[in-house]
Amino acid sequence: MSGLSSNWKKLQAKIKAESASQPAAPKRKAADELDDQHSAAKPGPRKKQKKQDQQRQGNPRKQTQNQKPNQSSKPLAKTVPSKAPKPPMGNTQSSKIDPIPPNHGVAPSLAVWAADNGISSESIAEAYGLGIQSNSLLSTDKPGRPNEGLAPGVEVGKYVGIDCEMVGVGEGGHDDSLARVSVVDFHGKQVYDSFVKPRERVVDWRTHVSGVAPKHMARARTFDEVQAEIADLLKGRIVVGHDVKHDLRVLELDHSWKMIRDTAKFSGFKKYANGPKPSLRVLAQELLGVEIQAGQHSSIEDARVTMLLFRKHKPAFDVEHANRYPDEERPKPKAGKGKKTKKR
Repeated sequence: MSGLSSNWKKLQAKIKAESASQPAAPKRKAADELDDQHSAAKPGPRKKQKKQDQQRQGNPRKQTQNQKPNQSSKPLAKTVPSKAPKPPMGNTQSSKIDPIPPNHGVAPSLAVWAADNGISSESIAEAYGLGIQSNSLLSTDKPGRPNEGLAPGVEVGKYVGIDCEMVGVGEGGHDDSLARVSVVDFHGKQVYDSFVKPRERVVDWRTHVSGVAPKHMARARTFDEVQAEIADLLKGRIVVGHDVKHDLRVLELDHSWKMIRDTAKFSGFKKYANGPKPSLRVLAQELLGVEIQAGQHSSIEDARVTMLLFRKHKPAFDVEHANRYPDEERPKPKAGKGKKTKKR
């Protein structure tokens, strides 16, 4: 036994000496040892997960695409985009408010309010000066729809412009007969246009001026039909025209002079007349800078020009009209019978 004990002591001393000559291996955590055992038994997702965890510990900005929601590793913090700096306090508004464009249209809310309060779109256009700074209604992409009759879906306002074309009937063709009539609204849009079958034999078609020819009579409407439709359009509205009395005469219609605005009788246009009244062609050239009636006339074009002349000088028209037709004095209400007082 003493020999065995001495040999055991020598073996321990030798092992101790060899251990001292070699660097000590770092101690491993129990969790790592368990991971190694688990990886050796089941290589796969666990080993891959450990590698991903090590990568995140080395560089926390990198994120793995294969990370599953139920993994034990903590999710990385989300990057929150920086908010835009707040505007300085003062008069600067945080939200943009679109004002009503003075020359490009009316805000929808204003249009709804106007409709609810019985205010026409024409009155809104007048208040904001819409469309009166240019001749856009003369250069529209729809120059006219001849013989269309009443335009579908049109809403006519307070004002209408009218112009007629005549042909010659009677002896020598000197008498006028209605052959075409056109009506536009306050904005120059076509409301009505129709050729009309004369009730008498036409002696002079005056095609070089009127633009009306026998071929147009194939689809023309009867005088009675056109007269009834025009009378309905003019009823209760202000009629704008050039020398309107001639148009009403061939239509065989009456209209109150208080409800007429005639560009041939407006005093502001008298200086452009070579005779008792200026021609529509001269007014268009001098005041609008457009050429009309160079050849055959167009009642649609003439009605639009007349309406545009009226619109551009409407305030002066209104003042002159008010002076010409002052409002009649309202009759004073009759005094009611009061209670009799007893004399003392």
